[in-house]
Amino acid sequence: MPTALFSVFDKSGVAEFASALHALGWRIVSSGGTAREIAANGVEVTDVADLTGVPAILGHRVVTLHPRVHGGLLADPTDAEHVADMEAHGIEPIDLVVVNLYPFSSDPGIELIDIGGPAMVRAAAKNHAHVAVVVNPADYAPVLDEITSTGEVGEATRRRLARDAFSTTAAYDAAIVRWLDETGSDDDPLPPTMHLSLERAEVLRYGENPHQGGARHRDTTSSGGWWDAAVQHQGKALSYLNLYDTESATRLAHGFDRPAVVIVKHANPCGVAVADDIAVAYERANACDPVSAFGGIVAANRPVTAAMAEALAPVFTEVVVGPSFEEGALEVFAAKPNLRVLSAPAPGEWRVDVRPIGGGLLVQTPDAVVLDDADWRVVTATEPDEVLWADLRFAWRVCAAVSSNAIVYARDSQAFGIGAGQQNRLDSARIAAGRADGRAVGGVCASDAFFPFRDGLDAAVAAGVKAVIQPGGSVRDDEVIAAADEAGVAMVFTGRRHFRH
Repeated sequence: MPTALFSVFDKSGVAEFASALHALGWRIVSSGGTAREIAANGVEVTDVADLTGVPAILGHRVVTLHPRVHGGLLADPTDAEHVADMEAHGIEPIDLVVVNLYPFSSDPGIELIDIGGPAMVRAAAKNHAHVAVVVNPADYAPVLDEITSTGEVGEATRRRLARDAFSTTAAYDAAIVRWLDETGSDDDPLPPTMHLSLERAEVLRYGENPHQGGARHRDTTSSGGWWDAAVQHQGKALSYLNLYDTESATRLAHGFDRPAVVIVKHANPCGVAVADDIAVAYERANACDPVSAFGGIVAANRPVTAAMAEALAPVFTEVVVGPSFEEGALEVFAAKPNLRVLSAPAPGEWRVDVRPIGGGLLVQTPDAVVLDDADWRVVTATEPDEVLWADLRFAWRVCAAVSSNAIVYARDSQAFGIGAGQQNRLDSARIAAGRADGRAVGGVCASDAFFPFRDGLDAAVAAGVKAVIQPGGSVRDDEVIAAADEAGVAMVFTGRRHFRH
């Protein structure tokens, strides 16, 4: 008679699974709440204590940690020595183990660190040549179907189940390590080891290019990110770049306190504006660079109104995302069936940034943008007035989201010229000036790093700006400050750069 051992926290479907196995002639072994759940369904259950001869002890911390359990899971029936040991110690083979673990991530703490469960899972998975291990209730039906039709769990299925089992215990341990890191006295944002546990949440339309595959994987050690809460209301399947650019646009949009709209193209903002009305914010953002906005990603930090939808509808857009959509807005977008429309909450902070390099990952803490005027220094004879201060704060936040070298021209909380990703700062300043096309006159310029020469500042002055914000720190700072004073332009040093590669 084959034996199945049950020990689960999530009891959904377990009684039905055990009942079906019992009807097929299997012996069911279990304990505690799992045994009561199964027995309540009219199934005869052998208690683990009767199998081991030892009751549950230490407040149920020790139940299955016994040679008659682990011997039954690890025994190789084709090995004569194993068979002899089993006979000598009264160990019976266990053919199937059904285990899911305490939900540690739901409420991290010592008592939710499962010991017996992972031990059984690992033992059965190691011996998957002879034992099937089921850690996911979604596998109850296919495993039962296979047993019903063939009389056993086949080799390919046992191997797949073993992989799932080790993936589960690896993720479980990673969650515990993360909790210990976050609650320990050594608050190191870059700990000596990192244990990533990711599960595929979504297969994407394709990767960065159509010949590449793409997927979104979620961090199983966290409570979930904003993408897991996102709802796609319409449109084609998302691609890798759709997600990448939507992430950039959404994070920048939610960085503003007032209603804001951000348009991103190829990972860089090409339009940003804030206003008292979200529709006006969109119109102003699109006006920054309507050529680049074609085929872009639009993110709003307020509910998308019908008026905003009407303004956006004539512009070819890949994705529009907002916290929610008025019914009238969705009706407008319904006329554009290929437009991807997403509602999603504000994104949370991430712990670290990672990028692949040969043999590993580059890891850094996130680049926090601090708008703290108290730490900023006016280094010129001319000081910004209140209007210019507001624009400097706006432009500084936008600039930090632009690929380096980055220059942003803005006025009245609206970006007019964005120069991104150039190998020298002067080219970025010229590109930004060309796109601003005179609209930044009387506004401000932001530079993500210091001006190494005065030529970049001269380009900003030629564009008509009245104030400049930059980190400072160049050996030629005095030369650049003098150039600003010559032009009667205010200059603010933040003391912090925002390179973005």
